[in-house]
Amino acid sequence: MAVHGESGPRDPAQHEQGRGTTKMDDGQQAEPTSDGQPVPVDWEALEDAFENNAPEVHSYLHLGSGEVLRVVDGIADPEMHSRIASDTSYLRIDPVSSREQYRWMERFIPMVEDAPLRDRLTAAIDGKGAFRRFKDVLMGYGPERERWFAFRSERLRVFMEAWLGAHALRAVPRAVWPADSPKSKEVSPVSAEQLAGRRARSSDSLRRQLRDVAESLGARDLEKVLAFAEFVKARRSARSFVPRGDGTESDGELAGASTEAPSSSPDPTDDGRDPR
Repeated sequence: MAVHGESGPRDPAQHEQGRGTTKMDDGQQAEPTSDGQPVPVDWEALEDAFENNAPEVHSYLHLGSGEVLRVVDGIADPEMHSRIASDTSYLRIDPVSSREQYRWMERFIPMVEDAPLRDRLTAAIDGKGAFRRFKDVLMGYGPERERWFAFRSERLRVFMEAWLGAHALRAVPRAVWPADSPKSKEVSPVSAEQLAGRRARSSDSLRRQLRDVAESLGARDLEKVLAFAEFVKARRSARSFVPRGDGTESDGELAGASTEAPSSSPDPTDDGRDPR
């Protein structure tokens, strides 16, 4: 399978001559080159690709967008994988070897100040399954676990920058798109004239609707509608005469008590006597 980028240097720890050659040793930072093809690198995705050295996982960097594409054997279509590998806009990523990542654990352990924890970590990396046991031990030590993540990220960043420089690529900042936020609509104040006009238009419309409905009703239904309209009119008139702040029973309350909705027949239990 032809894979673009395989002709480049296989060892990401060594720059090509003429591109700022820097031998990586004990975490020494490689100087980034000022020339080369600009790529808006997604550093987090690229870091994951450099760390994952599983043989069935193949990662590619898109030179235009800076996105990282991951192809897994047995899941991805082999023909699609072949097309990606032969596409010049993709560059295959060479992950950091397990041997190198094992050295990182060896270098980190002496930096741990807790002697019992150092002993546990030293025993954890002895034999098969060292990476899993190393992480399991750190699970119970939050601060040291965070220090390990930072230490590993620094090592990965060194290798990533060396790899980019070896392929004549220059990392540039990615475009940051502002989050879509709903624009607040400014509500202009409504003047008294505008409010009165709206009410007048609304009233005219309702009167027209009422006339349309009245034309379709019979005499008995019109009597009921008229009686209810008179009732509403009486209550509105009574409320307009309510005095304020004198502490006495208002005329509006008395009027409201006497303006009950019309009834078709008198209450048979009402004998006209005052219950008090």
